[in-house]
Amino acid sequence: MGPTSVDLTQHYGGRHTGSWVMLLPVSWIPYIQLARLSPPAGLCLIYFPHLFGAILGAITTRAATGATTRASAVLLLGTIFLSNAAHAWNDIVDEPFDRAVARTRMRPIVRGAITRQAALLFVLSQAIGGLTVLATCFPPRAVWYALPNILAIGYYPMAKQHTYFAQFVLGICIAWGVFVGAVSVGHEPFVWGVFRLSANPSDQTFTVDAGIACIFLACVLWTVIYDSVYAFQDVEDDMKLGLKSMAVLLQGHTKPAIGFLLVCMVSFLALCGWCKGFGAAYFVLSITGPSLVLGAMCLRVDLRNPASCWWWFKHAFWAVGWSIAQGLLTQFF
Repeated sequence: MGPTSVDLTQHYGGRHTGSWVMLLPVSWIPYIQLARLSPPAGLCLIYFPHLFGAILGAITTRAATGATTRASAVLLLGTIFLSNAAHAWNDIVDEPFDRAVARTRMRPIVRGAITRQAALLFVLSQAIGGLTVLATCFPPRAVWYALPNILAIGYYPMAKQHTYFAQFVLGICIAWGVFVGAVSVGHEPFVWGVFRLSANPSDQTFTVDAGIACIFLACVLWTVIYDSVYAFQDVEDDMKLGLKSMAVLLQGHTKPAIGFLLVCMVSFLALCGWCKGFGAAYFVLSITGPSLVLGAMCLRVDLRNPASCWWWFKHAFWAVGWSIAQGLLTQFF
């Protein structure tokens, strides 16, 4: 399924464009490419966990529809800044490797359309924009919840030099948005008890909202699944360069591994519903959609064909993300 011809420049390879991009001033286009805004798959994949967290937090706190809608809209704005900064930072760190990989050798920094200094200034401007949104539109603790995410994003581009499980690092980066989303509607996913030596043991414990934790873990595994498929576009070049990834580690066993991760992901989604006492509509939508779409991807993607890997990465996530979101929304209204 999907295209059979390979057009690497459109696979986030540096010259990806869309009809709306061509309407912009020419000087802006390299920054759109640097930020991976066309197509918006990368942006939306970062936004979905924030949205899940906001909806689940609103269900838990019985937040008003208007407040939840506002928080979700502001989270989208913040996610745009976060996505821009993360993708640009990735290209700054990856420049030496991007020069040697067929798919990425035309990215803006590598081809000289943007200097490293200009890219770094872009990262800083987007980071400041994102933190400003957090600090001015949400409770003060939202900034503190975002700090682990910022640190993980800073490390992620180096992860594939250190571990075969770089996709799990990326999964934590993206899925952490669940916690930020929950805080945006006034829900506290983590609660620290007041520790006193003579106090009641119940006051000394650290608790986590189990439903929020399950959605977080499901999003981590979702990221690992689709990014492992994405990584197969570069697997041969990565091996030559000594870079690591799940695609490099799992060659020959990738589809069984993806199938196992899918079962775990769906189990966490089901456990979330059980913890929150959700009704049947949640289970039908949030379990069936991801199972069918990711199951089809696992069976039908041709991991030897970069075009097939790109097609599934670019298109399949929409059905998964909206299925989970719609399942959660059935419990909100």
